[in-house]
Amino acid sequence: MSGETLLPILLLAAGVVALYVGAELLVAGASRLALGIGLRAATVGVTVIAFATTAPELFVSTIGALNVSTDIGLGAIVGSNIANIGLVLGVSALIRPLPVGETVMRRHVPVMGLAALLLVVLGLDGTLGRIEGIVFLLVLAGFTGYLLHNAGNDPIAMDELPDDVADSEAENDTSAADGSGRETSDATNTAETTATTTSTASDITLRDIALVLAGLLALLVGSRWLVSGGTDLLSALGFSDLFIGLTVLALGTSLPELAASVVGAIRDEAGFAIGNVVGSNIYNILAVLGVVAVITPIDIAPGTLRFEFPFLIAVTVMVVGLMAYGRRLTRRDGVALIAGYGVFIALLAL
Repeated sequence: MSGETLLPILLLAAGVVALYVGAELLVAGASRLALGIGLRAATVGVTVIAFATTAPELFVSTIGALNVSTDIGLGAIVGSNIANIGLVLGVSALIRPLPVGETVMRRHVPVMGLAALLLVVLGLDGTLGRIEGIVFLLVLAGFTGYLLHNAGNDPIAMDELPDDVADSEAENDTSAADGSGRETSDATNTAETTATTTSTASDITLRDIALVLAGLLALLVGSRWLVSGGTDLLSALGFSDLFIGLTVLALGTSLPELAASVVGAIRDEAGFAIGNVVGSNIYNILAVLGVVAVITPIDIAPGTLRFEFPFLIAVTVMVVGLMAYGRRLTRRDGVALIAGYGVFIALLAL
């Protein structure tokens, strides 16, 4: 192995690790920080965690678009969304069949389909400019506001949280639901422990702020390494910027979603495994491409309009259909999703 390829490989590997660690720190810190400042667990599950796991795509796409080519950013997003559906959900369903919650099916899945369709329609003229970016961000703001408005009545979103966060919120809900005979005692205990609770909450907030900052730093460093290593390696091998974004960078930035969903499937937390992917695919398009398009116009190659965009719509329609049929993703569905992703990679290599 020559020195020209060894250094990019090392940078690529280090970037993937840094992105994974950064996303883990960011998810842990952001979810607990949000709970600490009064957001319900349901709200955290469908907003903070999904958005936090999208942070690698945001960093990689923005840095790639500014420093290398907008093809890198667009390819990373389209490839990441396809990988999330075909690889992440496919592997998760293979581990354990995933029931699809009513809330996810009614509120989130349609928006995932709308985001993909909006990307294709607005990109038909070959460019995503600042106006299109603002449209993405406005739709994102509406979606987030809708989630915040309805989160208090969402009984399923609790399953989308990690066990320790969900258990903490469940204990709070149980305490609040105790019989009336204990209300006086609870009030007395609350008054006696106010100072201790305030001190503990302050400590937790400081720790979680540190986790968020450390996660953001790791994401920034990791995304630079990943873009640099992946670009240098595949460019040396003769591949285009779009191919680089659609493959190695898309896979690298999908690692947080893959890790979170696989762990969710192993722990029998189907709501988290599915909600994480659906939310990430929404934020990838509306938030990441929205931000990148506002910063710098994104040129869309004719080949992307002919192949990558139609494939994104196809796999999105496929997974929505599988979710709607029987309200679950079976192991057979997982095999079909993985096979679809394999076809995508094979066609890219031709």
